[in-house]
Amino acid sequence: MILVSACLCGINTRYNGGNNLCEKVLSLMKEGKALPLCPEQLGGLETPRNPCEICSGTGEDVINEKADVVSYDGENFTSEFLKGAYETLKVAKACNIKEAVLKSKSPSCGFGKIYDGSFSGNIIEGSGVTAELLSKNHIKIYGEDDLNKAFERK
Repeated sequence: MILVSACLCGINTRYNGGNNLCEKVLSLMKEGKALPLCPEQLGGLETPRNPCEICSGTGEDVINEKADVVSYDGENFTSEFLKGAYETLKVAKACNIKEAVLKSKSPSCGFGKIYDGSFSGNIIEGSGVTAELLSKNHIKIYGEDDLNKAFERK
């Protein structure tokens, strides 16, 4: 079983109420090989919701209480993002998940590159809160941009 961002399965969990359908990920789910989750919804956020970014840091900084996740209008949602990350990890451990395909650049699911917190589209090196927590717990993360690597599994 592989954990996947629910939005990649066509489930309307994005902040704007839409999704990021990826046919390969949807196929995995239909075959019973993927478990779709949305960390932001698991953390208690509604859909739709205001867009959020990590300000002055990365997911690692949020986990270490050195940065916050805020919406473009300045509301702090750090606790919801942390709750969603830990709930996602709990499910991953319960299901013995070793790999995940997550939505790139997201403040939750982004892996390797995320938005810089300025809401201007600038990208920085770093991972979202959930991606960072899963990675630290030995779960191999793929962004949808690296999806072919996930399918090269033995």
